[in-house]
Amino acid sequence: MTEPPKADIHNRHDEDADAGAAFVLQSKGQWWHAGFHLTTAIVGPTILTLPYAFRGLGWGLGFLCLTTMGVVTFYSYFLMSKVLDYCEKSGRRHIRFRELAADVLGSGWMFYFVIFIQTAINTGVGVGAILLAGECLEIMYSNISVHGSLKLYHFIAMVTVVMIVLSQLPSFHSLRHINLCSLLFALGYTLLVVVACIHAGTSENAPPRDYSLEPKKSARTFSAFTSLSILAAIFGNGILPEIQATLAPPATGKMVKGLIMCYTAIFFTFYSAAVSGYWVFGNKSNSNILKSLLPDSGPSLAPTWVLALAITFVLLQLFAIGLVYSQVAYEIMEKKSADVRQGMFSKRNLIPRIILRTIYTICCGFLAAMLPFFGDINGVVGAVGFIPLDFILPMLMYNMTYKPPKSSLTYWINLSIIVVFTGAGIMGAFSSIRKLVLDANQFKLFSSDVVD
Repeated sequence: MTEPPKADIHNRHDEDADAGAAFVLQSKGQWWHAGFHLTTAIVGPTILTLPYAFRGLGWGLGFLCLTTMGVVTFYSYFLMSKVLDYCEKSGRRHIRFRELAADVLGSGWMFYFVIFIQTAINTGVGVGAILLAGECLEIMYSNISVHGSLKLYHFIAMVTVVMIVLSQLPSFHSLRHINLCSLLFALGYTLLVVVACIHAGTSENAPPRDYSLEPKKSARTFSAFTSLSILAAIFGNGILPEIQATLAPPATGKMVKGLIMCYTAIFFTFYSAAVSGYWVFGNKSNSNILKSLLPDSGPSLAPTWVLALAITFVLLQLFAIGLVYSQVAYEIMEKKSADVRQGMFSKRNLIPRIILRTIYTICCGFLAAMLPFFGDINGVVGAVGFIPLDFILPMLMYNMTYKPPKSSLTYWINLSIIVVFTGAGIMGAFSSIRKLVLDANQFKLFSSDVVD
């Protein structure tokens, strides 16, 4: 790896202390805490969408794209961690993605670009987490009370109330124990879903398997790029600098250990969920594999208790994911509303925190209830959000910071990733928006049916 140019000590500066940094992004954590946060940000119920992504790619291309995304994102996060370490050593420790990008790339507009993209990601994931949690409750309810009167938006309201209570946890670091449980839940429901898929695939009620792709070449191409966008959303997080900010200084080298922990979990969960789900359902895979295992008509394709336990684990982890992706919004709120000279739990800071976080959570819950199309949201968020932040900017910032020679392999690998994923992002955004338009006739405000 290319060595960085010597830092200019005359350009060193300390960031002004603010409540967002002091309260929300407290730097107290160890590397395994960062691993818990990263795993929660990446290894979530979106992995249950992997068979759905495979249906637009097929076996061979699906494996290739899944592996490529994993390798590229690990490499990307590693490079971003190196850039953060370099800035810290040169006296400019950055705890926010937007400030890191603006400093390294030397562009004021980049600060606002990253804020916009992060806001889109965090709000999209927040809405998706509440929507999927509400769907989990609805699945449980519909199996207990077949003709019950409660609708999806009722369960979304219940989830929103719980999220309002949990949102009052003051700092990212205070989520470390919740995110450890999140990791265990992810491993648990992945194992249960794999067992359920094997049972479904070997039972006498096994669905017919068809792995064929779209018959028309144009439709097949659009489906492939939509699947790529979904994979980007599944692997992306967009908040790595904020996660690294939770590490007690010096943070150098600690993030790499957290990444290794996270990608160990990714290896076991992603491949097993993708293979088992696509093997059973093929091109009929639902955007939530649990819905495929619990069809609207006919018996359950796996033991009810296995699916119930898996859904419970998914539901519990979704609360952790919603909290993790809300931290950037909370940090911005705290920076603007709180007084760092007074205590975190002083009346002056506590009341605005309760009000602002409650309003933010209610807005996410309202959007989840009003716009229930989780699979389509995933593709758009991946294309316009995660691809720029996780596949393009880290390579660009590394080349700007470490300045590898243009004749070096590192330079050309980074440039190639930038070019390829810029193209993939544009095509993926177009394909995902196209699918939104095609599905528009199925969208109903406050519907009880989540559109696939």
